[in-house]
Amino acid sequence: MAYEYMSPSEKAAYLKGLAEGLDLDKLKPEGKLIDAMLDLLYDITDEMNAMEERVDQIEDEYYDEDYFDDEFDDFDEENPDYEVTCPDCGAEVVVDEDTLIEGEINCPNCGGVLEFDFSSLFDADKDDSEELPF
Repeated sequence: MAYEYMSPSEKAAYLKGLAEGLDLDKLKPEGKLIDAMLDLLYDITDEMNAMEERVDQIEDEYYDEDYFDDEFDDFDEENPDYEVTCPDCGAEVVVDEDTLIEGEINCPNCGGVLEFDFSSLFDADKDDSEELPF
């Protein structure tokens, strides 16, 4: 296996093998340094492996792929839909952005007119805490 395709743990083992092949004296400063660096490298790769395992466990516990698939199947990023409430009958009506921009639509439930006025959003004198008009 080529060095560049090895995992960090495999690279650490490879480097340890290279160091052992040098037959360094671990009583000399150079040998102590290389031995300590290899120990540190092994500790780091062990911690990395433990973290990767924990992340996998967390993903398995908290990530419900079916939820995300079902939740966003109908979402169209280019043409998002908005839910508005009819003031006359209280029905929830789903409209697209183009309909909001047009300014009004008839409620499919009661026939009342739903108007969308965005002028207050661009009025600098108004309080920023006002709710959106839909």
